[in-house]
Amino acid sequence: MEAEIQQLVEMGATYAQASAALNQYKDVMQAAERFFEGKFDHIKDGDGDIEMSTTTSEPKLLRPSVNGAYADYDSDYEEMNGMKATGGNANVDPYSGIFFSKDRREEVIEIEEYPETVHIPGSSETVNLLSQGQWMKGCPEGGEQSFLFSLYSQLSSPACPCPQECGASITRTKADFFALYPEFSSYIQRLQSSVVKTCPRCHSKVCLACGEPVSTEHEKHVTTRDDPLFHCSNLQGIILGVGLSMLEQVFNEQNQEQAESSLDSSTRTSKRRKTDNPTNHEGDDDDVVYYAGVQGRKAKGGTGYDGDATEDNTGQLKALAAQKTKDEKIGKLLSAIRVYLPNLNRDGGGRTSDYLVHPTALAHLRRRFNHVCSSLLRNDSLADMSDRSILYFELLEWLETISNHEALASMMAMPIMVVASVKAVTAKNNQIRERTIIYEGSSGPRELLEGIAMQAQAALKGLEGHRVPDSLPDELTEEQKRMTVDMRDKAEEQIIMTTADENQKLLRFCRRILSTVKAIDRSLRDTKGDAFVDRLQSSIPSIFSSSSNRHYRVDGGSTEESAQRAYMDWATRARFEYCDLTTPVVDEADPTPHFKFFYDNEARILANSDIPRRSLAIAKELAILTTNLPVSWGSSIFLRVDETRVDVIKALITGPEGTPFLFDIFLGPSYNQSPPSVKYMTTNGGKYRFNPNLYADGKVCLSLLGTWQGPGWVAGKSTLLQVLISIQSMILCDEPYLNEPAWSTSGGSPASRAYSANVRRMVVKTAMLGNLKTPPEPFADIIRTHFRLKARSILKQLDDWLSKDDAKSTSADGGVYSNIKPEGSSSSNGLLKDVDEMKKILKKLQEDGT
Repeated sequence: MEAEIQQLVEMGATYAQASAALNQYKDVMQAAERFFEGKFDHIKDGDGDIEMSTTTSEPKLLRPSVNGAYADYDSDYEEMNGMKATGGNANVDPYSGIFFSKDRREEVIEIEEYPETVHIPGSSETVNLLSQGQWMKGCPEGGEQSFLFSLYSQLSSPACPCPQECGASITRTKADFFALYPEFSSYIQRLQSSVVKTCPRCHSKVCLACGEPVSTEHEKHVTTRDDPLFHCSNLQGIILGVGLSMLEQVFNEQNQEQAESSLDSSTRTSKRRKTDNPTNHEGDDDDVVYYAGVQGRKAKGGTGYDGDATEDNTGQLKALAAQKTKDEKIGKLLSAIRVYLPNLNRDGGGRTSDYLVHPTALAHLRRRFNHVCSSLLRNDSLADMSDRSILYFELLEWLETISNHEALASMMAMPIMVVASVKAVTAKNNQIRERTIIYEGSSGPRELLEGIAMQAQAALKGLEGHRVPDSLPDELTEEQKRMTVDMRDKAEEQIIMTTADENQKLLRFCRRILSTVKAIDRSLRDTKGDAFVDRLQSSIPSIFSSSSNRHYRVDGGSTEESAQRAYMDWATRARFEYCDLTTPVVDEADPTPHFKFFYDNEARILANSDIPRRSLAIAKELAILTTNLPVSWGSSIFLRVDETRVDVIKALITGPEGTPFLFDIFLGPSYNQSPPSVKYMTTNGGKYRFNPNLYADGKVCLSLLGTWQGPGWVAGKSTLLQVLISIQSMILCDEPYLNEPAWSTSGGSPASRAYSANVRRMVVKTAMLGNLKTPPEPFADIIRTHFRLKARSILKQLDDWLSKDDAKSTSADGGVYSNIKPEGSSSSNGLLKDVDEMKKILKKLQEDGT
């Protein structure tokens, strides 16, 4: 009994009050309810000569039992290995000691009954009842199913015995709790009017959800005194279960409408992040609708995405208006349900159910809300989220409310079990459908939120304008010493007020995202401990800057397959970073920094400029680039952005042979109304032309840049990401000879083969040896890691290039190379010497890596 007493003491009761409550009510939840009603306020410490105890025994909170041992970042690693966790509070974490993993896979059989219907009181309309199969749907964890089954069975029984033991029973129906009304507000109103009944014999008021007496005489919480729905934790579980079922249904219907609309559209310009586990549906088409909520789908976007009927922006405006209506509906429903979330900080203080969270509430949040949440967080466009802020601000409120409760916080880091496949079997009577569902682990809310936080950080850099780098620390002036924090905040707010309204909107949204991330991490540290959060953060890709002094030491393993996995993981983490691209200030009279950059003069001219429209465009660009740069074993894009000047950018693009090529990029004063400036830098000092579209002087021929004929830059719509991918896919190709219009039909010809052989010799000398001997800033670590992980495949590739070499001398301009006669062997043109040197360097890199 000491553990139960201590549990009540932690809720604010004195030891004497807790003892008295448990003496009268053997169940700790009932005792807590009566305490919060004020029934034991008259009992003071020492009444009845009760000895005060200093016990620290662990409260016996309801915890799902351990089912398997899955070790991942979201595991109580210390507890699993017999170590004491640093920090955290396992006593209040219902999932403490349970190990989760994204590698986990579960098979579940679900039964869907033919829906029951009931008449709406005072109306001729009928509504469906939430069936037991729907109530228990989802991937089970530990003992959740038993709690769900028990509560559903209890509230489906037709009679509730009077708790005063007068011998009478009070009638209740399943429809009182499980009717799926068209609106959540209608359900709440119906439940408020029916959950409290008067015993026909002793006339006492009884809660039909828990079967206990209801009294408001000693109710402490004035704000909820007249609302019977806060009486017990059973009601909390019911309301969240039914409310989230309604949310899931509306969300699925919207997704289905979008899916059907997309089938009629000939073009789609919106991008979607791939889910961790693509869903494979087997069976009839209803399965796709039933589980549509687990798919992360973005709203359609772009020109002409209203279908084939219109090609102007009319279709776009109609679709945006339709999306806004849908978002408002989901946002309002989320807001209404959030009132009944466990919340210790609600007005007037926490209620009984806020402290003693019902296990069914945990189950529904983990199964239903997390799926809707993950779908929305898989949206990879920060700008789209900002435009849909009415929905996403409410989603962030949910995440903070959940993370701020110590019994719920761990759910933010828990991998979400999503549907990988569904196989349905229809019974002969057509009334019962059996579904065999495979669930697989996927990224949890906190991990998904990190990608959005990365975009928000990048967007903030773009919105905050260009700042002069901090000089060496000097002693503060008297005026600076007098400036308080509030004064600095007011000054910062004044700067924000001068920006455009759209900039402010995005700025507020970005800061709200980062605030939510900090709140979740803070709560996880309090609940799970510092080591858990550190392990979680280390497993999530993040944006780094030069101040982090990070170096990549990636183990490529002993096989080609392991090297490819290591390369993909490393490239995903390293593809976007901030760094210092400035050179030391030499002229103190001119503090404007110089940049290690082809467009240094242009950048210096805009050093103190503030162009809101340009800032907004750059902010949106950076948000996209942080998480969408393509990476693969064959070709990847790495970007480095100056820490103080986000318009100063360097790109490293690896070609089809794994060869890195460097580009300098400047987002000029009219960006994105006009294209960026791009200069090709891997030219061997302006000598080599590797491609008909890459000139020795650094010119890049690309229609998007306006340097070649063809589809050009679309003001306000084209992006830097499009430019980078165009360079990667169209310029750095396997057969560059064909990029010259006059030679485009000469694929596989002797001239094309000779051109490629010539390019390979230049690649080995400049793009391989040159980059390894004199790595271009700031990509030295990237280049070394790239070649080390790909050493095995490049060594084979070099032998292949030697065998294919035509023994001709190298021509700096490949455009006229087809007329050159063979001159000696490959040893005379320097390729053999360069290959031998390259092999030595690669082997040395391999040795250093081990």
